[in-house]
Amino acid sequence: MATKKISTKIDELKAGVEWFYSDEFELDKAAAKYKDLTVLAKDIEKDLAELKNEIKVIDEDFSK
Repeated sequence: MATKKISTKIDELKAGVEWFYSDEFELDKAAAKYKDLTVLAKDIEKDLAELKNEIKVIDEDFSK
């Protein structure tokens, strides 16, 4: 699994989204920030899919 915990990545994503609604928002930085957050969101989705697969494997082991 990735080096950062999923919850840490989700917190980072939330903070990034909140930036768009904050007083710190700058239009010239918005496109780059959006791209970065999109990459982060895809990374989170990948981590969650891996975690789901691990849970399925564990569940299969216990159901034998």
